[in-house]
Amino acid sequence: MHPNEARAAKASFLRRLLPGNLPIRYKLLVHFLLITILPCLALGVMTDWVVNRIIDRQMNDNTQQLIAKVNRTLEFYVGNVQNTTYLLSSNPQIRKFLYEDRLDRQARDDALAFMRSFPTLQTEIAGMMVVNSRGDYLSNDMYARSSQDLTLETWYQEGVAGKGIFKMIGHPVGRSVTTHANYKDSEVVSAVRAVVDPETQKVMGVVLIDLKLRVIVETAQDVRLGKTGLLMVMDERGEPIYVPKQLGFQSIPLTWLKGQTSGDFVETVGGRKLQFIFLKSAFTNWSTIGVFSTAEAAPEVRQIRLYVGTFVFIVCLLGITASFALSHSISRPIYRLMAFMHRAESGDLTTRYWGDAMDEIGMLGRSYNSMLSKISDLLQLTEKQERQKREAELRILQAQIKPHFLYNTLDTIHWMARKQGAEDVAEMVEALSKLFRIGLSKGNEFVPLAEEFDHIRSYLQIQKLRYKDKLKYSLDLDPEIAHMPVLKVILQPIVENAIYHGIKERRGPGRVTVKGEKDEDRVRLTVTDDGAGMDREKLERMREMLARRYVQSDSAAAGSGYGLVNVEARMRLTYGEEGCSMTIESEPGIGTTVSLTYAISGEEG
Repeated sequence: MHPNEARAAKASFLRRLLPGNLPIRYKLLVHFLLITILPCLALGVMTDWVVNRIIDRQMNDNTQQLIAKVNRTLEFYVGNVQNTTYLLSSNPQIRKFLYEDRLDRQARDDALAFMRSFPTLQTEIAGMMVVNSRGDYLSNDMYARSSQDLTLETWYQEGVAGKGIFKMIGHPVGRSVTTHANYKDSEVVSAVRAVVDPETQKVMGVVLIDLKLRVIVETAQDVRLGKTGLLMVMDERGEPIYVPKQLGFQSIPLTWLKGQTSGDFVETVGGRKLQFIFLKSAFTNWSTIGVFSTAEAAPEVRQIRLYVGTFVFIVCLLGITASFALSHSISRPIYRLMAFMHRAESGDLTTRYWGDAMDEIGMLGRSYNSMLSKISDLLQLTEKQERQKREAELRILQAQIKPHFLYNTLDTIHWMARKQGAEDVAEMVEALSKLFRIGLSKGNEFVPLAEEFDHIRSYLQIQKLRYKDKLKYSLDLDPEIAHMPVLKVILQPIVENAIYHGIKERRGPGRVTVKGEKDEDRVRLTVTDDGAGMDREKLERMREMLARRYVQSDSAAAGSGYGLVNVEARMRLTYGEEGCSMTIESEPGIGTTVSLTYAISGEEG
């Protein structure tokens, strides 16, 4: 294949692939698929998104509730510790210890017995100690490791800074106080509260209580967050209170909480994408944080997605099947009608659409059958008219043979009359011969204005020989327009009317004047006679006949009107409604003037 042919074939193939050039079957199929599949896919995506949001919200709400429950449990234990500090500071012996320099042995024993009773009732307490402002202390199971002044300890200073407000300070770090049970720093959580003299606002001492971490661990472990979720507890400084080993990390940055008291966020820790849900306790200032993998909700989500996907698949399958069936049912009658039209286009006008459907296609098919019937009738009529036209042309040709023979014979008679000396006979025969020759004009429809004036001159010469001195005439043609074409034999009927209905009807001799001149972009031909003229009624009737281009056979002016109407009709058919005009002016006893004007074409000008 030639490269140009290959490119043309490729371009034609690509044009067929354009949306506007696709067959109607594929257009319908595409539209039906868009109507069915797109909404189903959108519904599936929206359902998946909504379900994910609902599951996430439910998980967050449930986790928040569980965390709140854990916080209330922790607050209960911490609240017991706070109450214990109040009970200790209100004991008379302990108050005496805080306010006086020394206690006697009995008062000291009573104070220690009171303090040792608490761990029995509150097993979550690992130890307690009361330190006065002088550095002396009382304790049930705690003691100082060295002789260092306990008022210099960090925990003591934090208690003093609280000015009587209870405070959890987290795991003890680097303090010189321990217990006989030898709890590790990571196994206890400390709480302090300063004892302030209500009158002087002077700090009399600090109460230190260690809470067993086991209580917090048991509380946090009893709560299950989904399948793999765990709880961790962190103090207000971001230090861990309790972090399960299963998490694989010891702490998280405090900035992740963004200073909020509750919320959730997702972070990647150790290559795992984890979701954190937290709630801060206003009492302990601890933040309890639920930690679980973002993939934990995947099984439920996958199950829901499976259901939604199955539903969407079934609906799409049904939609595709229905789309194919519907597009086929709509396009099949169209293709059938198109096949009939192709057969008609190839020339078979006998084919007919068959079908009794009452829809638009059926109506179109019946209209198509009616159209073919009318086309067949028109073709038969056209064939008949063509046959008649050929017969008319043949008759015209036969009719033309006679005038040729006639003016040839007249030409012979003309020379024989001259030879015999009959000049008047020769002159008339010559004029009549010229009249026939110019009238035929070799079959041409247009002749130059000069020939048309020669034709009128011959006609007037014949009439002059007939009417003698009663008829006078003059011809005036502007040489500038003598070469311009004009419809042949348009002046002769007008001149004939002027003689027979003007000059002939008057007394005495009369004159016929024929004039041709240029009027801007038009040619004006004027025939004027000084004959009998017409009264107003007859003139209006004549103008009406010209306007309607029709002459009644019983009209008094039928003889004169027919020739003018015929000339006017020929002019309008040739030059158009706007390209020509005919006017008649007449007065009784003065004469009649008939004017013809027609436009000069560009080539003529």
